[in-house]
Amino acid sequence: MKEKLLEIKAKALSLLSDDNCDVEDIRIKYLGKKGELTAVLRGMGQLTPEERPVIGQLANEVRADIEKAITEKKANAEKAMLEKKLRSEKIDVTMPASALKAGRLHPLTKVQRELEDIFIGLGFSIAEGPEVEYDYYNFQALNIPENHPARDTQDTFYITNNILLRSQTSPVQVRTMEVQKPPIRIISPGRVYRSDAVDATHSPLFHQLEGLVVDKGVTMGDLKGILELFAQRMFGENTKIRFRPHHFPFTEPSAEVDVSCFACGGKGCRVCKGEGWIEILGAGMVHPNVLRGCDIDPDVYSGFAFGMGIERIVMTKYNIDDMRLLYENDTRFLSQF
Repeated sequence: MKEKLLEIKAKALSLLSDDNCDVEDIRIKYLGKKGELTAVLRGMGQLTPEERPVIGQLANEVRADIEKAITEKKANAEKAMLEKKLRSEKIDVTMPASALKAGRLHPLTKVQRELEDIFIGLGFSIAEGPEVEYDYYNFQALNIPENHPARDTQDTFYITNNILLRSQTSPVQVRTMEVQKPPIRIISPGRVYRSDAVDATHSPLFHQLEGLVVDKGVTMGDLKGILELFAQRMFGENTKIRFRPHHFPFTEPSAEVDVSCFACGGKGCRVCKGEGWIEILGAGMVHPNVLRGCDIDPDVYSGFAFGMGIERIVMTKYNIDDMRLLYENDTRFLSQF
């Protein structure tokens, strides 16, 4: 039995010396419950009382030597694997880094900033207000009382009966007139919300820029002059504007404002659908009721207001035929601007 134990030890250590050996298979073969060393130990009952302690001690030494060899083999394998991984993942910090793609402004942001620059150059300042607004500021203070038909065209999202997502940036004008007395000369760009179905020309979220001027002696001629300057700086020096009578509850008189087509110069083309003109904004003289509600005497002061959809400006300027393209975040589309 002594020779058998020494033979088992020699075979196990010989197998473990091979770099490509399977350590776990060797452990099971010699030290497992059905391993060769276990099988030898089961025969110790046939030994004499004098032989048992000697063979038992030798068996423990053989097991210890094999386990030690297995442990060292596993440790060496893990060390070799770690070294290989470190070599493969080594980073040369002196090599040039991968170039980062530079971002660019979204066309909506780009056009909004261009609009702001134009009006700041004309003496306007920027005013902002909350997107979650009271019904009073969004409708009532703008001469749109409850059950007024104009509310149907500006159906928005209500949080409570009295709080809603603003359907226009006009509430900023009212808030400004409440805290600032004339002269007033502001623009109010920002997001607005309406309960519209999504299609090529409508979205429940879009952007507006509105303007307000209130002072003594302000006339419709002043409004026309400002809008002509805006159109020429935005669409080209030869751009003309046209007023068409319209109705807005918060202005009187009111007008829809068209610009001559910048693509064909007014001759008629695909961009302007053959009309030579493109509708671009609404405008008018501030209604006396609106001034009076802000504690501004309409017999002393007058004013004009105008408002435009920034998406419409973007689509007109870049000849985009589907508003949804502006919100889909497709870099293939956005990288053109």
